[in-house]
Amino acid sequence: MTAKLSIVIPTLNSENYLCEVLNSLLEGVQIGLICEVIVSDGGSTDKTLEIADDAGAILLNGIASRGGQLKRGCGVVRGHWLLVLHADTTLESGWTASVIEHMNRKKGAAYFRIRFSKGGVMSSFVAGWANLRARIFSLPYGDQGLLIRTADYLKVGGFPDQVLMEDVEIMCRLHQEGVKLYALSHCAYTSSIRFERSGWFCQGFRNLRALVLYFAGVSPEKLLEKYRR
Repeated sequence: MTAKLSIVIPTLNSENYLCEVLNSLLEGVQIGLICEVIVSDGGSTDKTLEIADDAGAILLNGIASRGGQLKRGCGVVRGHWLLVLHADTTLESGWTASVIEHMNRKKGAAYFRIRFSKGGVMSSFVAGWANLRARIFSLPYGDQGLLIRTADYLKVGGFPDQVLMEDVEIMCRLHQEGVKLYALSHCAYTSSIRFERSGWFCQGFRNLRALVLYFAGVSPEKLLEKYRR
């Protein structure tokens, strides 16, 4: 198989997660699917850059802003397709089968079904709601990844350089340009730490409130202030 998939990962002090994320990508490297892994860092002071460098990733540095970091990373990809992953999101074993199947169809963009790193009733409920939201409203979380043809990414103008809601914004752009979204059959496992610290219900409510406020016109900067409280 000719490598044609670029992976882009935004990082900021991500040493606790990055090794696991990179390890989950190995199957894509082994079968020749992945042509490059790009780590777009926002000024890490831990071992994030060392881990990425040891893994052979392409390193980019810049101001800490997830939208800006993704914009920089996706702006230099060489693959015909790109897959954006958060630094605390690992892919289910066998994920390459879903990705290859979608790429062969050449239809629209795609995302993974979300699950959390720790199970339980609340974790299953929140993941279920996220997957339902993605299917009905075409608004998957950034934690679910984004698989998209590079040409389509450029067509919609790419990620906006903003500190929050960059995932929502690009989904809206995809919809406006008529690029359809499809759910892949494999899962993306994302960290549940934020939910465990804040409480599953409280964090879920905060996420929903931020989404509503964003659509109401509140700026990403103001949302970030509220989000961090």
